[in-house]
Amino acid sequence: MSRYWRMKGYDVLHPIGWDSFGLPAEQYAINTGAQPVDTTKANIDNFRRQLKMLGFSYDWEKEIATTDVNYVKWTQWIFLQ
Repeated sequence: MSRYWRMKGYDVLHPIGWDSFGLPAEQYAINTGAQPVDTTKANIDNFRRQLKMLGFSYDWEKEIATTDVNYVKWTQWIFLQ
């Protein structure tokens, strides 16, 4: 639907986000000895590449990941209030 409206000339908010925290990333790091930040970034890059190849109409300028320093800063602030 967002692609249709974007092609009609409308501004459409269609963000994408990556929930990158969790036990699978931690367990993979333990099993392989790799840093979670590196493997998570590589996985996000690969998934983003695949979504772009499929032609999905996401607004890539509105992309957010829960491992982003700016995102973590605000979630920590919320918990400290």
